[in-house]
Amino acid sequence: MSTEPAAAEEPEAEVETRAEVEVRGEAERDSEAGPEGGTTASEATEAAADGTAESPAEGTAELSETEAEIAAQRELRERIEQRKASREGPIEAGAKLSGTAADLLAAVRAVESGEKPVATAFREPEPERRRPAPSPAQEPVRPRRPAAAEPAREAVEAVGAVLAEGGAPPALAAATAAALGEGADEQLRADPWQLLRVGGVRPEQADGFARALLGSACGPDDERRGRAITVWLLEQAAVAGHTALDASALSAALGQRAVPDPDAAVQSALAEGDALVFQDALEEAEVPVQRADGEGAQDGDDGADGEQERPVRVLIGLERYAMAEESLADGLARVINSLPKEGDAGPEAAEWEAAAARASGSAAELIRAAAGHGLVLHSGGEAARAEPAALVTAAAALGLRVCAAAHSAGGRRRLARAPGLEEAAVTVAGLLSGEQGPGRDADGALALDLLVVLDAPQLDVETAAMLVESLPDGARLVLSGDPGVLWSAGPGRVFADLVAARCCPQIVSRTPDPGPLGELTSGIGIGELHQVEAPGKEVVLVPVRDAPEAIHRTVQLVADSVPRAIGVPAEQTQVITPGHGGAAGTRALNAALKERLNPGPGRFGGFDPGDRVAHVPAAGRTTLGRVVRADAEGLHLECDGAPVLVRKERVEQEVRHAWALTAHQAAGLRWPAVVVVLPGDAAQSLTRPWVYTAFSRGERHLSVVQGVEAALPRAVAERLWKDRTTRLRTLLRPQVPSAAA
Repeated sequence: MSTEPAAAEEPEAEVETRAEVEVRGEAERDSEAGPEGGTTASEATEAAADGTAESPAEGTAELSETEAEIAAQRELRERIEQRKASREGPIEAGAKLSGTAADLLAAVRAVESGEKPVATAFREPEPERRRPAPSPAQEPVRPRRPAAAEPAREAVEAVGAVLAEGGAPPALAAATAAALGEGADEQLRADPWQLLRVGGVRPEQADGFARALLGSACGPDDERRGRAITVWLLEQAAVAGHTALDASALSAALGQRAVPDPDAAVQSALAEGDALVFQDALEEAEVPVQRADGEGAQDGDDGADGEQERPVRVLIGLERYAMAEESLADGLARVINSLPKEGDAGPEAAEWEAAAARASGSAAELIRAAAGHGLVLHSGGEAARAEPAALVTAAAALGLRVCAAAHSAGGRRRLARAPGLEEAAVTVAGLLSGEQGPGRDADGALALDLLVVLDAPQLDVETAAMLVESLPDGARLVLSGDPGVLWSAGPGRVFADLVAARCCPQIVSRTPDPGPLGELTSGIGIGELHQVEAPGKEVVLVPVRDAPEAIHRTVQLVADSVPRAIGVPAEQTQVITPGHGGAAGTRALNAALKERLNPGPGRFGGFDPGDRVAHVPAAGRTTLGRVVRADAEGLHLECDGAPVLVRKERVEQEVRHAWALTAHQAAGLRWPAVVVVLPGDAAQSLTRPWVYTAFSRGERHLSVVQGVEAALPRAVAERLWKDRTTRLRTLLRPQVPSAAA
């Protein structure tokens, strides 16, 4: 590892209370230290770039894959709500039975009515053979792209009038009308704190809006305020990755937001249906329950061998994520338990074994595991992607309908380089929207026998639920990814929860990433940061004293040093830094890099043709591209080879410069060269997954501009994960025996 001498500045850290940190968690991972004041439009844009704020997408000339995926999410939630509604109300005898129970009931009734004799009524039916794969000439069913829903002009104007009356910015009118739906203006007048449902609005701003509308009737003990802040805190927890919050942590956070009676606020939110409560048994430990005197003495119980009860944790969550997590657990159980039996249509065991014999090492293990199981987990670094690619190739050769989905367009391109995978490689968004892949059959299921999902740690619960719900019975699912990288931008930790649940085979690749970069990241993965031999300057360490020097050296590396010494042009070099704010965050770095690499007046919202940008049409959905031109319609981009139009009123919320990104935005992507900037004030935000993710984005070269000194190896060795509260493992236990064991 090459080193250039320089001193380092003292780290600066933002101090927060413990309960606030529990709620905000990773939501503050990319934010700068600052007062809890108003949120500017640029801050909202940058928060959305990491999934830290919601940005409702407006209609465009042609919907993107992301927008189609969002529409698919909406359809999934509607199906879940319909299913939930169908479970309510009186149950007609036998009306809601399914599977074996329904078959037995039908058989009993047939015998009672005399339609069938006992011997034939209870005979086991012949197993239904799987349908053969459709011929290549058959046109798959592809869903039509839904039209983007925009609030009516009259509704926006009515909301704008209420906002103006309360002193809120008129720019919030469209987003508020979209967030609150029909009668948004009346809802705001009746409950001004509903403004918190709009992304980027903070409680202090909603309080000021409520005081302007309600006058002396407004107070911190208002039930509406407590309920709205409860929902807002749960939304912020979802941004930080939690699908639910511990009740005690939620109460503590409400207290910090000046809610006089946190428990009453939570109960109000539960009563109104704004949130749900869960009591999940803690399986990790069993402790005896202390009983009052006289209890348990009946039936000869002397108390020595009293009943052992598992403790429970009380969680509060939003229905949206709770239903998605429950749907995901149901779907995974179906995938695990519905694998075709021997003799059904499809490859025989001997054919699978022959395919495995033609492979070697971990690839052969993966093929054998997929042959006998509906769900398989595979973990490994970049080089290990060849193993799921080998599985897809082998399964296709056996006549199965196969598909391999990556998290990003760049991941899809890397996957498509493998022989035979040009047609099978898709993105997750493209597969769900129907724009890529085999399409869906007449029943709405993906026309697949095997789906391999790469970059699986980037799957949030809603996306994972849609994928699993879309699989037909008998299909196999393989989730593959690097367990050391940062988790998804959306709520949940699907891959990590499944690894911990041990509900299916887990294949750990033995294929290491090659070269000095592979050696460096392998060490980080086990908690060691050491120097590596880099004769070709694959890894360079650049110490700096302060933030201005860090910016200067970064621009110098991108524009001069890396192109000259490594041969990688500036447009193929990516800068990664911990946060948007600060003296050396993405804002400052992007301004300096634009001035050097693409100077211009920024006539259209600060952008010029040729600017590298990140497009964020919705929270956590970032695609990279370039500015093509601007006109009266809006800003024209080219993202992943496809044209994108961002209307002029949405530019400030959806587009930002992208010469510099955060590690969360860079997850799942790769560049020929990467420059990681670690200013002194970033020391407290560093964790092992962050360092691992940032350092592993480069294919040929990594430069580390750092002023954190000993804080870097300490973070790698000691700071593992910012944990997330999820329920997937708990939901899987009663459905998958191995998970319960």
